[in-house]
Amino acid sequence: MLLMKKVLLLILTFSLLLISSLSLAETVMVGSFSRGDLEGWELKEYEGEVDYNLVEVDGRKVLRAKSFAAASGRIRKMKIDLEKTPYLNWSWRVDNVMQGLDERTKKGDDYPARVYLIFSGGMQVWKTRAVNYVWSNNQRVGTEWPSAYTKNNMKIAVQSGKKKLGVWVEEKRNVVEDFRRLFKKDPPEKVDAVAIMTDTDNSGQSAIAYYGDIWFSSE
Repeated sequence: MLLMKKVLLLILTFSLLLISSLSLAETVMVGSFSRGDLEGWELKEYEGEVDYNLVEVDGRKVLRAKSFAAASGRIRKMKIDLEKTPYLNWSWRVDNVMQGLDERTKKGDDYPARVYLIFSGGMQVWKTRAVNYVWSNNQRVGTEWPSAYTKNNMKIAVQSGKKKLGVWVEEKRNVVEDFRRLFKKDPPEKVDAVAIMTDTDNSGQSAIAYYGDIWFSSE
């Protein structure tokens, strides 16, 4: 009986410590799509306009992107302190990928979904960096490569191909570690903007994707 009480006391103590640590975890919400909130998300046009709309899918409110030979994104300009919240979290679902593309070329630089971070160089625009987390059409998961347009824009294939089409996927990335690996240097202290984009302008094809909430966390 005494042993059982000690075990229960240990379990209770561990549970309290776990709850305490979770309550201390810091989060910064960037995209509250589940609440029907698009405040602060500006339209960024490149070629044509992708249809971005809040819809309900699978019992949850999300941001849907429908692209037909177009490229435009949504961008949220806000300072994110990577010392406090280095982890980027989001969920997404893709209904189709594009065929016959070489994503390392300008003609093939299309993705059904991407979430990317911008580190501004300010007046020194050549110092601006971007980390793109993409749902690749055909690159192996984990593959990393520079954009065909600029080496300051690096891509990471977080998901790829048809294997998880139509399935919600939860993602978590350590932005500091990714930046260091991609650019061989420490990142700036803060992220300057977060953007999402579904683009099919180069290939002339179409894609439908869904984005769930996006936030940064301390762990």
